[in-house]
This record gives sequence, structure tokens and C-alpha cells, in this order.
Amino acid sequence: KHGRVAMVGFVGYIVHSNDIRWTFDKVAASVPTGLPAPAVWDAIPDIAKWQIILFVGVMESWRENKVVLEAEGQKHYMSGGKPGYFPSFDLLPHPVPFPLFDPFGISKRATEEKKAKGRLAEINNGRLAMIGIFGMISASKGLQVPGLDTVGIKPYAGEVMAPFAAGDASLPFVSGMLEKIGTYGY
Repeated sequence: KHGRVAMVGFVGYIVHSNDIRWTFDKVAASVPTGLPAPAVWDAIPDIAKWQIILFVGVMESWRENKVVLEAEGQKHYMSGGKPGYFPSFDLLPHPVPFPLFDPFGISKRATEEKKAKGRLAEINNGRLAMIGIFGMISASKGLQVPGLDTVGIKPYAGEVMAPFAAGDASLPFVSGMLEKIGTYGY
């Protein structure tokens, strides 16, 4: 799961660093171009930030739900279930056109050996993406990262590990969070 998130984050960092946008996306059009990738998050409207956070929360709740997993004959990965398994949306009253994992049924025809090899490749790619995303974040903060020093990653002066900045202090709990930054030994 974390490897998949890192792979999406790695691609997202590259997309935002290069100002790649959908032409029809009015939220993206409202964000100035030429910003470092982490500054794009700072620049999007608060409602967009909350939409992303709530969507991730819903997906995480669905993934961790014992009733949903048991309905598909699965267990939670901490109780002997398959790591990386994401349940279908069959229990939802609203139809969902396809599952998130293998939406076109390609892996159903694969042998168990091929599936195991694919899972190992995904784990390794996820690990590499974790190294990559943190390398790019570190380079944006001015740290020397071998291989990334000459790429031209734009510097970022904000707080990478805080999802909300001083401009978001009007939101609930944000001002209290901002008071704690820098007091935990980093």
C-alpha cells in the first residue's frame, strides 16, 4: 500500500515540477506555474486539500473494513490476509464500474507464479519510488542528493511534512498544529 502511494507521489512530483496540467481543470489553472512541486500543494484551494484528504480517508476506511474484507473471503493483512489486497466495491449500493485492482481482469488469467513475480516487482518498484520521492523532497530543501544535484529541482522554503501552512490558519486545528512545528526535535 505504501509503495503504491509512493509511486503515485513520485509521478505527481514530476508532473507538478514540470507544470503539466489538464486543460479542463479549473483548480489547476488557478495555481501559478513555475512553483516547486511541494508549493503546488500550498497554492491549491483549501477545499481541494480537504477533498483529497477525505477521499484518501474513505479509501483507507474501505480497505481496512473487516466486514468488507470478510464478504470477499479475505482477512486484514495484519491477521494473515494478503498484503496489498484492495476489496471491490460490490457492497456499495451505488454501482462502481470496475474495481481499483485489476480493473480489466488481466491478472485473472495469470498463473500464481506470475502473480507472485508481479507482486515482488511491485514491492521493489514501491521501495524505489519511496527513495525517489524522498530524494526529490530532500533536494528541494537544499540537501545534496547524488544524481539529483544536477537535475534542477526547484528549492522549496515551506514545511514539507506539514500539510497545512500559515495561510491555512483559519481552518480548524491548523493554528495549533503550526505551533508544534519545530518543537519535536527536528
